[in-house]
Amino acid sequence: MPRELSEKDIEILKKLAPECGDLTCSGSGHTFHSILPPVSNHFSEDENDFAERISRLSDEELTYIAGMIEKGEESMGCLPEEDVDSLVKLIHDRLSDEVAKRVISAYESGYVCEH
Repeated sequence: MPRELSEKDIEILKKLAPECGDLTCSGSGHTFHSILPPVSNHFSEDENDFAERISRLSDEELTYIAGMIEKGEESMGCLPEEDVDSLVKLIHDRLSDEVAKRVISAYESGYVCEH
């Protein structure tokens, strides 16, 4: 579901992708509606780069993103599987197995990709 990025979302996006000049997808010309897809698909060079970028998140930011995923407000649908795996592992290791399971469940329920 498309959403407007909040100031908090933009702050997190800029933390993960400081080279992000504006909030527009270069491919579609549309404004980003999520944090993770642009980081994964536009700014990360590969799965290792994505994993390094998301490791910059504080536990509070990671909790926020996990909550947004659970509510269907943050998209993971167009992330490569290896980036989903990295995110779930980070959530498991830093937050809890239960939160990781809820994120996996939200991912498997098939939320649509919204950059």
